[in-house]
Amino acid sequence: MDEHRIIRELGDTQAHLTVTRASPDLAGCGKCMAEVRLLPQDLMVDTPSTHRPSASVIDAFAVTDEPVLLSGGRGGTWQAGDVILKPVDYAPETIWRSEVLETLPASEYFRVARPIRAADGMWIAEGWEASQVVGGATDVSRQDEVLRAGTEFHRAIAAVERPAFLDIRQDPWSTGDRVAWEEAPFSFGPAADPLIQPLINTRRPVDLASQAVHGDLPGNVLFADGLPPAIIDWPVYWRPPTWALAVAVVDALCWYDATPDLADRWSHLPAWGQMLVRALVYRIATDEAVGGPTCWTTDRLNAYQPAVDLAVRIAGGDDR
Repeated sequence: MDEHRIIRELGDTQAHLTVTRASPDLAGCGKCMAEVRLLPQDLMVDTPSTHRPSASVIDAFAVTDEPVLLSGGRGGTWQAGDVILKPVDYAPETIWRSEVLETLPASEYFRVARPIRAADGMWIAEGWEASQVVGGATDVSRQDEVLRAGTEFHRAIAAVERPAFLDIRQDPWSTGDRVAWEEAPFSFGPAADPLIQPLINTRRPVDLASQAVHGDLPGNVLFADGLPPAIIDWPVYWRPPTWALAVAVVDALCWYDATPDLADRWSHLPAWGQMLVRALVYRIATDEAVGGPTCWTTDRLNAYQPAVDLAVRIAGGDDR
């Protein structure tokens, strides 16, 4: 990927970029945008959540079927035949992720939604991105399979270099991630104290290698008979793979009716208790960054509390 193409893809945004061309690292995954410096820092694309892709966007991605709005997620995703169209949240991440997924070798353990280039060779057209449809449906009762698919996906992308956009991406999820890893301050409201204080008191340093990981697995793994699980909607983080699995377990415990034995079955992973602690701090800080201190309804507190108690117990066992 050359610098000229990235600047075109970012459109009218003022940008300065230092780019390393793709090389045959990772058996074809390549080394994409090794250094990126962008001005302004926030390159979020402001697209209404249910806004239909325009005729020029449809033409850009050679779509011939009528787009249909899909339910679920954060809204705004459309399917047109075998193409998925969605608004871009953050252009540098979309470009980087598309470059990686385009050449990621096929696996017997998972599928991915391959990105689709627009007619001009770009990954973005008027604030939209496209990918191939992958068959399947989510099944939140199959969390062990979600975790196994995530493990194989992380193994496949382990050699990808750290994307520089992570240093400047600004959104509630990035805030929560930095707070969890003590990279940014955050003032929690008093309503969150019963959740956050035991976690902060239990958090200890860890020595685990980081890599690119998928930070939101449970609702983004699709199952279809006779096919490997499909991994979609990859939000990129640079953390230990165990942390990404811990986030998935925490989400399953809090929101998908998983039982504590799910966490116990994966307790062989390194620093498991500490990863659960950080996963919960991440989610709790993100919730408050999104909704403010008033987000802490009784139902939300009650959803988190058993997972917090479990994480503190497991982390205490790690310390012994």
